[in-house]
Formats: sequence, structure tokens, C-alpha cells
Amino acid sequence: MRGFFYYHSFGFIFKFLHYLCHPNTFGYFMSQKVLLNAKAINIILHRLACQLIEKHNDFTDTVLIGIQPRGKYLANRLVALLEQDYKIKNVQLGHLDITFYRDDFRRSDKPLEAKSTEMDCVVENKNVVFIDDVLYTGRSVNAALTAIQTFGRPSEIELLVLIDRRFSRHLPIQPDYRGRQVDAINNEKVLVKWLENDGEDAVYLVTK
Repeated sequence: MRGFFYYHSFGFIFKFLHYLCHPNTFGYFMSQKVLLNAKAINIILHRLACQLIEKHNDFTDTVLIGIQPRGKYLANRLVALLEQDYKIKNVQLGHLDITFYRDDFRRSDKPLEAKSTEMDCVVENKNVVFIDDVLYTGRSVNAALTAIQTFGRPSEIELLVLIDRRFSRHLPIQPDYRGRQVDAINNEKVLVKWLENDGEDAVYLVTK
């Protein structure tokens, strides 16, 4: 009887160790914490819209540019708020792809897929506001600063982000408008979801 018990106990331990070593196992051990729910995001979007109005008034000389791929959702939301809730007409909006302007794009093992650039507005001598969902290392913004020069020379460039990850910057870049600051370590990822693309409005802190 004791041998039977030892045999099956060892078998269970062996299977468990095999499970731990399986490459797909670690996905099951990922945990996520809700940083912002839909209500909190909506409040932040209204605050950011009001801050933009305070600085740019009627937006005559201002262009909002969403940095592809995730910044466009935030930019679209803000433009919708400005036009529908705050009755500001004809806010100029663009979407800027930065894929091949990044200083690390040649280091990726995976083939990179460029997103579309939609710039139906003039940026020469305009006030440009770059918009992105998360400010992390600052490399995306640095690439955007290079990419925008293809379309002209703005008189001023500002940065608006929903989430500002502190203590993770590789470059001396800081936002002019931020929704929320988050302290996250290297094995944590800030995941922003948008209703129109992901089925919900939420921000998660994912830990592997």
C-alpha cells in the first residue's frame, strides 16, 4: 500500500514538473490588475480635452496626431469629445506611422508591419500635439519627432499620453499632458484596451 502511494505521488510530481517546463505554462501564471475602468478613462479623457482647450482655444492652428498603432484610438476619442461635447468645430487630426523611423526597428526578430499614415492636414508652422496611449521608453515619440519632419516644420510640438510609465525612460522625453502616472517594473506591462478595437475600455497592469 505504501509503495502504491509513493508511486502515484511521484507520478503526480513528475507531471507537475513537466507542466511547469512546458513553454505555454507561463501564460497561466500571468496576473493582471485593473488600473483604470471605463468610467475612470472617461473622466480622464474629459480632463485631457479641457486641458487642450485651455491651451489651444479653438484649435485653429493646432493639429492632433495619433502615433500609430495605439495612439490613434486615443486621438480619435479626444477629437470626438472636443467636437461633440465641447462644440469645437473642425479639429484637425492625423495618424502617423513611425515603424521605420524607430532606432531599434532593425533589431526585431519578427518582420515589422507598417501601419497607415493619414495626414490630410498641414503641419507647417502649426502647433502639433502627439498623442499616444502609453509613454514608456520614449523611443516611439523620438521616432515621431523624426517622422513628422517629412510633412513640414511645426512651430511647436507637445505630447499627450493616457499612461505615463515613470522610471522606464531611455530618452529625456516627458509628456505635456498625462492621464495617469504609473510606477511599473520591467516584468510588468501596461495594457490599454479600447472599446472600438478590444471590446472594452480598460487599462491593466499585467505581471508575468
